[in-house]
Amino acid sequence: HYVGQKHLVEAPNGLLYRIIKKGRPHSVVFWGPPGCGKTSLAKLYLKSFSRPVETISATSSATQDFRRIIDQVQSAPLLYKPTLLWIDEVHRLTRPQQDILLQSIENGSLIIVAATTENPSFQLAPALISRVQVMTMRPLEEHDLLRLITRVETELNTFTLTPEAKTLLCRWANGDARALLNWLEQLSGPVTAEELPEIISRKRACIDPTGEGRYQLISALHKAVRGSDCQAALYWLSRQLTAGEDARYLARRLVRMASEDIGLADPAALSIALDGLRAYEALGSPEGDLALAQVVIYLALAPKSNAIYTAFGKAKEDATETSQLAPPPHLINAVTKWMQKEGYGQNYLYDHDCPNGFSGQNFFPEQMGPREYYVPVERGFERELHKRLAYFCKLKEHTT
Repeated sequence: HYVGQKHLVEAPNGLLYRIIKKGRPHSVVFWGPPGCGKTSLAKLYLKSFSRPVETISATSSATQDFRRIIDQVQSAPLLYKPTLLWIDEVHRLTRPQQDILLQSIENGSLIIVAATTENPSFQLAPALISRVQVMTMRPLEEHDLLRLITRVETELNTFTLTPEAKTLLCRWANGDARALLNWLEQLSGPVTAEELPEIISRKRACIDPTGEGRYQLISALHKAVRGSDCQAALYWLSRQLTAGEDARYLARRLVRMASEDIGLADPAALSIALDGLRAYEALGSPEGDLALAQVVIYLALAPKSNAIYTAFGKAKEDATETSQLAPPPHLINAVTKWMQKEGYGQNYLYDHDCPNGFSGQNFFPEQMGPREYYVPVERGFERELHKRLAYFCKLKEHTT
């Protein structure tokens, strides 16, 4: 009766189907969004093999609990090996706990079956990842959810839904079977699409402050702004605000975008982003949310340049590699007689006293020589800055 994940369970090419068909269990991690059927599929997988099964909680079990299970597995007769260990929310395991499991997986006495909503490659040790098969699960599709509705409708026999009501519920669920089942339990009698909003209380999606989903949403917003798509940028901003994201966090990220992706192509972008942050701090939600929307639209439609970001990155690399080099002596103020005697400050040219207010002297360490970091693009205000750079380069040619 399992619904969904055909790419894993359907014969003949489903990855999980082929493992079960061979009769030899592998260590697997089921990774997918909430409500896609990870736990249900994991339990079906565990029941597919005639092996002892242990269960442990990644959230509440201490390291000694893991050691106890490992000792129990190691001392079991060969007939009972390997043991299957079920771990929900495996991303919450500490590195020491992962290391304890690793040894038993390597010697073949333990096979783990785990589930997580977080990207395993971010949360699990590389050595552990290399020894498990990650089963990537997808949100349930509408036809899967419709099958689920029909089954529950038949089994409970307490409600009937119009086709329009079923479609609306599927759209609300957005691939989450758990949410759908919770809503179906609230129904009784005949229900139409028009009546659903009055019967079902839908809570807005919540953002896990430490979860991967949060960073996927902010990444989508950042890339939409960078890609000059103000419509998509507004959508991703709204997605985060309606999910309960901290608006101050979003405002700070917009300030970062103004420097990283716009920079001096539009110098006003940074000021506008900072104004948006201050406006939100003054107004709070929901009034201040509009200021963030204003910033998002401005940044998305501003001319783009990452010249500052690239230049600063190169400068930091050189700064790290040449941190032992001192400024050239002519740039160092001679504050003592000894320093004057040693020639510090000599031959320094005061630019305001030079023709065109430009001396053309060297400002880099002598052992390093001049470098070029900032290369403006031919967009927005950086077109003007490109001309200014060329102007000073030409002056330097005539002064050296």
